[in-house]
Amino acid sequence: MKEYELKIEAPWNEVKEMIKEINMDLTDEDLSYEPGREKELLEHLSNKMNKSIPEVKGWIESVSHNKGLAY
Repeated sequence: MKEYELKIEAPWNEVKEMIKEINMDLTDEDLSYEPGREKELLEHLSNKMNKSIPEVKGWIESVSHNKGLAY
């Protein structure tokens, strides 16, 4: 579904490492992602971070676009 599609500008492994540097509470397991399974990732992170799915999606995309400079 398009609403869950992540628009990231770097390979997921790079984005994942940037995210872990910003939010040290998130683990590799939390950030486990397979293409086409964005919904599961976003739902899990939404619950863990106590944020809405659109907030989490926007945050991940911001981290990717700003090379880890977004908080």
